[in-house]
Amino acid sequence: MDESTRIELEAAAFRRLRQHLMEERTDVQNIDLMELAGFCRNCLSRWYAEAAEERGIELSKEEAREDFYGMPYERWKAEYQR
Repeated sequence: MDESTRIELEAAAFRRLRQHLMEERTDVQNIDLMELAGFCRNCLSRWYAEAAEERGIELSKEEAREDFYGMPYERWKAEYQR
């Protein structure tokens, strides 16, 4: 498999994980993810921001969260966090 295809597949898997966590399993709380898996949605948004920074792209914590959550983080918390 060439590098471009590998990156494309990894990106597709990431998008599927994001969709699963943001649309299909909104009932699962970040604290539950942290306790069971050692990472949560906020970790994923931070890793997203770190990847942007490595490529010279400025992305604030809030911007990264909004990109990942698909809405402002405060709205996500109000709608889904118990």
